Amino acid sequence: MEERELDALKFPIGEFIASEKINYEFLKTCIEDVKNFPNSLETLVMELTTAELNYKYRPGGWTIKQVVHHCADSHMNSLLRFKLALTEDTPVIRPYFEDRFAELPDSLDKNLESSLLLLKGLHMKLSRIMAGLSNAELRKKYMHPEHGQEFELHQVVATYAWHSNHHLAHIAQALKLKY
Repeated sequence: MEERELDALKFPIGEFIASEKINYEFLKTCIEDVKNFPNSLETLVMELTTAELNYKYRPGGWTIKQVVHHCADSHMNSLLRFKLALTEDTPVIRPYFEDRFAELPDSLDKNLESSLLLLKGLHMKLSRIMAGLSNAELRKKYMHPEHGQEFELHQVVATYAWHSNHHLAHIAQALKLKY
């Protein structure tokens, strides 16, 4: 498979592109996507068989169950990063090894209930925080040492909406392609 084809499978909705400017209409859509993600995810995965949960969205990619568990891990980190940015002056956040997390026993578990429940609570809190951000708060930021750059919260709102939709597309792709 060519690199371009693999990139298309890796990024089924395209790569995320951050904006320097705050677009309030776009942010409202992003917050709705974040708010609705757990229900959209549950609808997609709740009737899947064990075999289907083991489908991958691309060769060498994660299984559907790993994607679901990854979303819980990632979005849990997101909530903490938002709170740190809102309560500290440009905190340095702690990165983690997503690939290693995806190999832990909880990420290999075919029972998705705990991650789906976690995502419901996380997204209730996260979307509530996002929806209540003032202009000044949208400009607050954190430093991501892995990327060597600061991210403003309005960019992070868009990032997590993209991340949610990106992984929904991965699951739909896995069900279609059956890797």
